[in-house]
Amino acid sequence: MQYTVCCVPVSPLRIEPSHKTEMTTQQLFGEKSIIIETGIDPVAIGWVKIKMKYDGYEGWCQQSHLAEIDEEHYTKTDKDLTADWVNEVDYNGHRMYVPLGSSLSAFKNGKAFWRKNAVHFAGEIWNPEEIKITPKIIKQVAYKFLNTSYLWGGKSVFGIDCSGFAQMTYKFLNVHLPRDAWQQVEKGTAINFLQESHCGDLAFFDNDEGRITHVGILLNEHEIIHSSGKVRVDKIDTQGILNLDTKQRTHKLRIIKRYF
Repeated sequence: MQYTVCCVPVSPLRIEPSHKTEMTTQQLFGEKSIIIETGIDPVAIGWVKIKMKYDGYEGWCQQSHLAEIDEEHYTKTDKDLTADWVNEVDYNGHRMYVPLGSSLSAFKNGKAFWRKNAVHFAGEIWNPEEIKITPKIIKQVAYKFLNTSYLWGGKSVFGIDCSGFAQMTYKFLNVHLPRDAWQQVEKGTAINFLQESHCGDLAFFDNDEGRITHVGILLNEHEIIHSSGKVRVDKIDTQGILNLDTKQRTHKLRIIKRYF
């Protein structure tokens, strides 16, 4: 078994070992995975298929985006996240800038050694286990992503999709969410009425076929923050989302779920 950690700021995971194929998710600096397949086709050389430790997501990435780590580092539970929008890391003596929510895997006193790679971090750290979930904290985290452009498969402040935004916000709250909206809606406790919702509840939306296609984080019973075009705050009612810029109804409300 090969245990790895992402050694670049953001690495795309694709359906097939090719830059031309769909990006389904991303791994951020410090996120851990295992290699489950190696590209042997001439066009797939340098690509590996990995399985993410945090959410079990699988995809193909370039092997150069990964650094090998020991099994003990892989199995260790790491909670600390980078707290600023952009964070400076020293990687083998060179400066690197990594996004909000990067994982400080196997760090101790600001240092980590991923086999032959030396990593140093002296910036602000967010430990999800030490915070108490309140509306103020939820908004503090969610608003850090405001105006981030929508990116299918994205989950960083450089580009993020709706379920990636929910997952990353909840990660800061020490609440584990699956990656995709259709997986997220299967968790949590259903809330019967919008008027009974709390800040931090997730609202899910479906299409005409009844398939869950969108998710957002409720700020209160009439406002939602979500990634649609960009991370934005819009109005919500029992029918769905009303875009404050266009005055158009954009998403049809299906269900509200609570996770904490």
